[in-house]
Amino acid sequence: MSNKLNHSMSLAKPDALDITTKQKVALAIGVVGLFILTLALFNTNFPNKGLFLSLSLSFIALGILVYSREAYLTKLEGVKNDGQWFKSISSRGVWGWIVGVILTGFYIVLYFYPQYLGLAADGSANTGLISLFDPLSQLLSGRNASQWFVYGTLYTVAILAFGYKFILKYRHNRYQQIRTVSVMFFQLGFAFLIPEFMYVMNNDLPYYDLKSMWPLNYYIFDEWSVNGFLSNGNIGLALILFGIITIFVISPILTYKFGKRWYCSWVCGCGGLAETAGDSFRHLSSKKMSAWKIERWLIHLVLVFSVVMTTAMIYTYLGYDKNDFWLTRGVFISLVIGFLTLVFAGVMYFKRQELGKDAKYGAIGFFTVIALLLIMHFTGTTDNVFYIKGGALRSAYGIYIGSIFSGVIGTGFYPILGSRSWCRFGCPMAAILGFQQRLFSKFRITTNGGQCISCGNCSNSCEMGIDVRHYAQKGENIVRSSCVGCGICSAVCPRGVLKLENDSMKGRINPTEVLLGNDVDLMELVNQK
Repeated sequence: MSNKLNHSMSLAKPDALDITTKQKVALAIGVVGLFILTLALFNTNFPNKGLFLSLSLSFIALGILVYSREAYLTKLEGVKNDGQWFKSISSRGVWGWIVGVILTGFYIVLYFYPQYLGLAADGSANTGLISLFDPLSQLLSGRNASQWFVYGTLYTVAILAFGYKFILKYRHNRYQQIRTVSVMFFQLGFAFLIPEFMYVMNNDLPYYDLKSMWPLNYYIFDEWSVNGFLSNGNIGLALILFGIITIFVISPILTYKFGKRWYCSWVCGCGGLAETAGDSFRHLSSKKMSAWKIERWLIHLVLVFSVVMTTAMIYTYLGYDKNDFWLTRGVFISLVIGFLTLVFAGVMYFKRQELGKDAKYGAIGFFTVIALLLIMHFTGTTDNVFYIKGGALRSAYGIYIGSIFSGVIGTGFYPILGSRSWCRFGCPMAAILGFQQRLFSKFRITTNGGQCISCGNCSNSCEMGIDVRHYAQKGENIVRSSCVGCGICSAVCPRGVLKLENDSMKGRINPTEVLLGNDVDLMELVNQK
């Protein structure tokens, strides 16, 4: 116990909670596992790489599990803040910045300098950290590991181990437990194991994460990917059709019924890591009005960029001669512009009043996309688009969206910007699902303002930067494009004010309504809700 003199006048103890001896042992076990990975990074020659890899991953997972059990099973059920704003690592302190720098550095090396991790060139043997993962990769798919296999393995271990921690922390809430198990299942099965098994069955098929769709899966429509699928007969064609159907049919239907939470909080690997490994940093998301304005502009700019870049990417490998294939560049641009115009006209006709000022920003985005597509079509040549080589344009999309934003910034900045900075400011998939959720989803979070005590737990725990308390105090339904439906605000509410619902569209959005006791229509209004 600390003996330092505390001059604070706070009723709450303004110090981080001390960890127990058992937790210190758990931390030591986890550090041993990380130390083995560090030794491998410096090219240590282990006598049995399979054994040391197993020991490393087991020690890391065991350390997290033991620490979590000691942290939560020794206390009563229910979420407690546990001094999160007083811990250096979770309050942008020195340890928070150190972890952020380490994570960011790892992502930079992973994406841009994999040779420093030991990735072999020209078919030679791997060295360093990547070679440590060769036995596991050989076991699953019969090939040596790549930097992406190393990343996928560590990513999966993190979601599984921290997912267990998350389940213990929110063990009083069945929704959180089921949702976390779902994320763990999709990451382990669909994102990690199934792609490896698909390679064993047909090693000519391009890598395909079945749960990832465009625009998050930005490479599915790249030329090498499309050619790889089409050259593998019916199974390759089926995978392309599945990707297209997922975008235009499955996703809108599920979003209509359940909101964007069906993907962002139940399936997505980015969201899964944010919810599990990033749970300790969820409160760091800014609730400022300025952050919300930046979010609205930035995420939709990324969406515009994704639409234009994907169209340009496909455009670069299409031809001009309709005798070669019916889908020429002219036909393709016409189809894209026609589809976007149909969506824009439908939204303006049916939802113009509901959107209010947002309709103006939507119009700006629509006409910007159309203008860019027309400029691309009328200035493009056989090799160049926007006066840029087609290959350079395709690689730029992957670097700026798939690498820098989602990886380096999105995950590396967990201890600085909060756990869902990528989902909030940069994910084009979140922008599309948020657009659908705002317009036609049955999902909303209902509030009972009469029971709200303004404790602020809900706003503090919202990783998307929504000031939930503002809605709860007014008893107003929460229908926000950015809300991922994680339900943590409801889980941490001590009064049961918040409830996640999938109801009818009627009465979904209810601006502030003052109910007077002498209003003759009071009961009728209440019954309508």
